[in-house]
Formats: sequence, C-alpha cells, structure tokens
Amino acid sequence: MKRIVLGLCVIAAACAPKKEEQVVVEVENTAYYGEQHRLQFHFSPEAHWMNDPNGMFYYEGEYHLFYQYYPDSTVWGPMHWGHAVSTDMVIWEHLPVALYPDDLGYIFSGSVVVDKNNTSGLGTAENPPLVAIFTYHQPEMEKAGKIDYQYQGIAYSTDKGRTWTKYENNPVLPNPGIKDFRDPKVFWYEEGQKWVMSLAVLDHITFYSSPDLKSWTKESDFGFELGGHGGVWECPDLIRMGDKWVLLVSINPGGPNGGSATQYFIGDFDGKTFTPQDQETRWIDMGRDNYAGVTWSNVPEEDGRILFLGWMSNWNYAQVVPTEKWRSAMTVARTFELKAMEGKHILASYPVKELEKLRGESIAVNASGSSMDLMKDGYQLADMDLTITSEGEALGDFELQLYNDQNDTLKFGYSAERGAFYINRDTAGNNDFSEEFNGDQLAPYDLDAKEMPLRVLMDVGSVEIFVNGGELVMTSLYFPESPFTNARLVTKNPQPIKAEGNIYKLKGIWNR
Repeated sequence: MKRIVLGLCVIAAACAPKKEEQVVVEVENTAYYGEQHRLQFHFSPEAHWMNDPNGMFYYEGEYHLFYQYYPDSTVWGPMHWGHAVSTDMVIWEHLPVALYPDDLGYIFSGSVVVDKNNTSGLGTAENPPLVAIFTYHQPEMEKAGKIDYQYQGIAYSTDKGRTWTKYENNPVLPNPGIKDFRDPKVFWYEEGQKWVMSLAVLDHITFYSSPDLKSWTKESDFGFELGGHGGVWECPDLIRMGDKWVLLVSINPGGPNGGSATQYFIGDFDGKTFTPQDQETRWIDMGRDNYAGVTWSNVPEEDGRILFLGWMSNWNYAQVVPTEKWRSAMTVARTFELKAMEGKHILASYPVKELEKLRGESIAVNASGSSMDLMKDGYQLADMDLTITSEGEALGDFELQLYNDQNDTLKFGYSAERGAFYINRDTAGNNDFSEEFNGDQLAPYDLDAKEMPLRVLMDVGSVEIFVNGGELVMTSLYFPESPFTNARLVTKNPQPIKAEGNIYKLKGIWNR
C-alpha cells in the first residue's frame, strides 16, 4: 500500500477568508507509474487531467510547480491547482491540491510571487507571504450568456506554500466587460517599486501595475497588430534578460504547425509599455507539443538562469490521446538564453543541467556513411548528445530515425529542398485518435554549415530535440506499441555524413 495524498477538499462557502481543508486518502498503487506510454523522466500527475503549468516559483530550496488539474476525470473539467515540489526540477514530490473551485468559479492559470516586503499585508515582515494571483472562471455566468465571467483573485500562504488562504475581498481585478480576461503573470519591477501584471485579454496583452497586489491600475496594451492572431492569446510572461525583455504569449489555435503554440517577442519595457525590437513573429518551440509554458519566479540571483517549463501537449488532441489513468505531462525544465544573430536577438532554450544527474551508462558514437546505426536494442530512455558533420561542402539532407522492433518509427531530419527541419510521427505508433496528430511538423531553418550539434531527449512517448545549442527546438509526443530502443542516421547526399558524440542511458524519476 502506497500512501498517496489525493487532497479531497471540503469548502465552507460562507467562510471568509476561504481556507482549503484537505483529507488524506489511502489508495492501492502496486504498479507506480508503470502504465503504457507513461513518461519516465517528465512530470505527470499521478492520475487524471493536467494542462498548463502555473504559479512556478523557487523558495527556500524548493522549486514549486502548480498546474491546471481536474481530479475527477482524464478530460478537462472544473479547474484546480495541482501542486508538486522539487529540489532540482527533475525529481518531483506530489503534494495535495493547492487551490479548489469555490463560489467565485474555477481556478484558471496564474502565477505566484514571494512578497518579500509584505506589500500585501498578508504576512509579516518576519514571515512574508507567498501570494498566488490567478483567474477565476465563473461557469454559471458563462452559461447565462454573460461575457464578464473571468476576473482575477489572490490567495496567500505563510507556510512555504503547503496551505493557501483565499483573500476575503476577491476579486482584486474585476472584469471590464471582455470575454477572455485571464492568466496573470506578475513580477516585482524594482525601478518603479511596483508589481507588474501581464494579462491575456482576448487577442492582446494588457499590462497592469499595483503597489500591494490588491489594487491594480491599467498601464498599456500590446499586440493588437503584432504576432499570430489565429486564436485566443493566453499565458503571457514578461521576462527581464540582461538589458532586454522577452514577452511570451501562447496562442490556441494558430500555431505554426497547427493548434497550440507559444510565440515570443523581444524588446524593451519601461515599467509601463513594452516595445518590440521588430515586427517578426517567433516561436519558442516548432514542434506541436509545447504549450502554455512560463518561467519560475524568485530564482536566486547567484543562479542567474531563466528557467522555463511547458505543457507537453496540444489542444487539437490533448483530450483523446491513448492514455487511460492520466493525461498529459510537462516538458523537461529548460534554460532560456538570448543569442545575437544578424543584429537581432533570438531566444534559445536547452535542458537544465540538473537533468544530467539522470545519466548512467553510455554508448560512444563515431560512425560515418549514408546509413549508420547509432543505437541497436539499446536504451528506452536516452539523452543523445551528437554532432552531425558532412564530409562534403554542406550538411544537406539527413534523417534521424528512432524505432522499435515492431517497426514503429519516428523521423526527424533536415530537408534542403524545403529549407526546414521536420518531425514526422505518422508511423511512430498509435495515431488514429486524431487526424490532426499526423503530418510533417516543419521548422524553417537556413542550414548552410558543415556540422550541426543536436541534443535529443527520448522518453517512452516523447522526443525533445535541440538544434545548435537550442536555437531551434522541436517537441513531439508519440504512442508506439513498445518503447523505441534503436536509432539510425541516414542521408541521400552524394557525400557521406558523420555522427560523433554519446548516447546516455537515463534513469526514470518515479521508481525510487
């Protein structure tokens, strides 16, 4: 018998402030995280539905992850905030549900800040509060045909995030009469001595400011005529990176390969207005399965990293993928870095260094030709750190194939004719649950070099590929009959290509 905290909730609707009461339930769990397709080094809930990461922050040695969660089904329903903690963003401990729906509505996405100066007055100088800022979604108002059914509330914790009390005067930011008004991401703007909120408002971002997290003033709007507008804007995140600012905005639908995706803008922010460096639309991940990602707040200055996590799925098919006990996982935690290219900047991302603690034995790769085995009946969980080199003028076409003994095959490669990297999972296993799951995922790229570094993270049902130090990233799910244990590299170029590097076996994070 494994003791699992399900966190059943009893809510006293008349009580103010609202305090969540939790019940610990014992459940039988003899095959912990051993189901088919259960990812082994990515975070997923023990059971039921999960989507957006929420409220991520670092505090006193712990990385906190909250997430959109429905504890009664494997499809989307009344949203809660699930909760987990980690000391390294790799190994996770499940905690009870943090926030439950109440009479004000479901608990949609948002953020958490460490109110170090107790500006909110919800803690003390000696014990400053953690404050969650989130969207309430009132379903009865929505059913009644009203449009102001989303508004912002707060909750606070003074015990390292273990329990949360909802503010008695919620909502703190009422709806001004806009249908989609959600997903607040908040940070402290030191120069102005104020909190700044990025809020998704239908098809643009509105910035608000506050001295105390309880009263908010509109500052400016961004994005009416910039970026992708094929769907609703969601889950913004405004991040300072050196002397630049990066604004993340998720959109669904309207992604470059269909369905959900996250765009970003690089520019300047003066405490009131965000000004982009150019008019281009860029995407943090060109695969179909990285959405609604945001960054951790309160990362120590001595660490210095910008740390990111995304939801590894796509609204086109998230609710019908062939898993039974649970649905959805997160990407691996990633580090953001700004890179200067041709007088502009791009946002690169790559796995956090902590992931390397999962590495075990390895296969040394040093092979060349037009077709070469990199791994044969090898590892189900792998971290491939490779450099692909042409023995001719330029690298040109090549394809990395991951496959199993049943001939399920995932293909990743570069097509010079299309000027793009691609992922194709049409033959990678079960894909009959959605027509939108199939077809090439394309990532335009000008490849004129003789060599290309690749980092490939292979789990039993997902691949994350980082090209040239994370300048291009592609994330994709798949559902093979059995895990892939083989890898080969092929090319149709007249000149052979060479692969060098290491393939590391990874340990799973659950069976410990």
